[in-house]
Amino acid sequence: MCGICGKLNFEQDASIDPALLRAMLGTIRHRGPDDEGLYVTSQVALGHRRLSIIDLSTGHQPLSNEDGTVWITFNGEIYNYHELRSFLLSKGHVFKTQTDTEVIVHLYEELGPECLQKLRGMFAFAIWDNNTKTLFLARDRIGIKPLYYCLTDKSLVFGSEIKAILADPAVHREVAPEIIDRFLTFLYLPGEETLLKGIKKLPPGHYLSVRNGNAIVRQYWDLQFSKPSASSSIKDVGSQLSGLLAEAVELHMIADVPVGVLLSGGVDSTAVLSFAAERTAKPVSSYTVGFSAPGIADERPYAKLAAEAFGSQHHEMTISAADFAAFMPQYVWHMEEPVCEPPAIALYYVSKLASKHVKVLLSGEGGDEGFAGYSNYRNLLWLERLKSGLSPFAGTVGQGLSFASSFFHLPRISNYATLMNSQFPGYYFSRTSNPYRYAGNGLGKLYSAEFSRSIDRESTLQPVRRLQAHVRGENTLDAMLYIDTKTWLPDDLLIKADKMTMANSVELRVPLLDHKVLEFAAALPSNLKVRGFTTKYLAKKVLRSRVPKPILDRPKAGFPVPYEGWLRKELRGWVRDILLDRTTTNRGYFDTGKLERLLSASDGRDGHFKEIFSLATLELWHRTFA
Repeated sequence: MCGICGKLNFEQDASIDPALLRAMLGTIRHRGPDDEGLYVTSQVALGHRRLSIIDLSTGHQPLSNEDGTVWITFNGEIYNYHELRSFLLSKGHVFKTQTDTEVIVHLYEELGPECLQKLRGMFAFAIWDNNTKTLFLARDRIGIKPLYYCLTDKSLVFGSEIKAILADPAVHREVAPEIIDRFLTFLYLPGEETLLKGIKKLPPGHYLSVRNGNAIVRQYWDLQFSKPSASSSIKDVGSQLSGLLAEAVELHMIADVPVGVLLSGGVDSTAVLSFAAERTAKPVSSYTVGFSAPGIADERPYAKLAAEAFGSQHHEMTISAADFAAFMPQYVWHMEEPVCEPPAIALYYVSKLASKHVKVLLSGEGGDEGFAGYSNYRNLLWLERLKSGLSPFAGTVGQGLSFASSFFHLPRISNYATLMNSQFPGYYFSRTSNPYRYAGNGLGKLYSAEFSRSIDRESTLQPVRRLQAHVRGENTLDAMLYIDTKTWLPDDLLIKADKMTMANSVELRVPLLDHKVLEFAAALPSNLKVRGFTTKYLAKKVLRSRVPKPILDRPKAGFPVPYEGWLRKELRGWVRDILLDRTTTNRGYFDTGKLERLLSASDGRDGHFKEIFSLATLELWHRTFA
């Protein structure tokens, strides 16, 4: 894994100073401390920071084809590069290295944009084809690796991180108010836009081709929910899944450096550890984190149980409120997008611990999105049945649920009440897509009158509306999974996973998001994902013989960070200083009186802590990037 950046000039008489590329690379040095490389002409420049993992001695980038007419800067891993290399050798291509990077160059020569269909892995790369004067940017199917760009009438600037783009003085910093509302609606940013006007994310499964100043963004992959034949037995399907998981973990362990496992004590990370332990002669190292806070669910005993079951060399650490507050400015700097994810800070610290031992970590991210592990999937299926079975009484039931909840205190119940009283299909209740779910956070009520007038609500919801239209007609569960895979997964979980681990120069790999695993999961019928009250039904059935029973049967807990208690006590003064500071109030987004009342209410049991954390994150983002 590495960091990439570059620039393409559209003006013939313009030039690119190598010092600009070095400045851009300097902002992402943490992504690749082992090496730096540049390819610069008057028209185009490619930059690279390297974290050496495969072919440690000859993997310098940017790298070219045999005659120097096609150049690449690449971030990621291609897990099937050995078989692709054999194919390309049979076609007469000559290799200078043993890297997966060089495979992409020659595959592009052979197939053009169709090369993306052959790649199995996580990637973000840029190819400059001097023969056709084309810049080709591509991002992996799921969005595991980030790629940002800024396109104007004069140039295109791109990078693994926004801060690399901002190092170019020609890129202006202007905040988009409608995107602020989008963040405070969803508590992250679904869609292509960032908070800075003109800087966009290349969507997962897309490429961007630029030639003669004309830019085209095209989709090359999408998740399809086609169903297998009804004749497949659960035993056969389970056997296929087990083999696919084993293959995915084995491929994700390819490296010329040590590989460890990030262990949460949940089903998915334990499953990854179990497969990894079978594929190495030496004990795998595993890592987990806990918190110095009373009354919080502790993942460490379950992680230790998993480590003992599979003989891993286990490491753990404890995080305090002081650690949390001390890292917040760096959290915002590394994340670049204001994502409300307190567990991200725990991920930073545990990857820092792991960096003392390994360069690569495997994680269980993606199991819940692929195999329907979240309780809201189960709850909405049950609610849909209830609504269908009690159709004449649905309004009465919904009114009762509404009466039983307050706007702040029981948002899940009130959301279900909204659904009972509506004609909305169930997919509005994916983790992302339902604005009613997020209306319960009440942040829109804090807006100043002037800022409220500047907000276009339909613009706020537009990325999700598009996806809802796309899945109209799909069954409820598949629709929810599709929307979450296109939004929550890449724009929240995977951004957190990439940015927090790369902050410590550690590569995080996610075998459960291998696209073949995800496509297999998408093809499963709903009753093999959620059955009765059991989420992730088939996956748990397959894993029952290898995951310890206490882990397999425990309720899903997420990753419990005690930030609520910290914001009520140790961090109360810290957050008030941020949100009531004149710098914050002068921005004009919020009514100061309402903001003060929100903070005062945080002393109670239902303290709106996620809302407060989101507001603090947004303000720190402004101080860092705007």
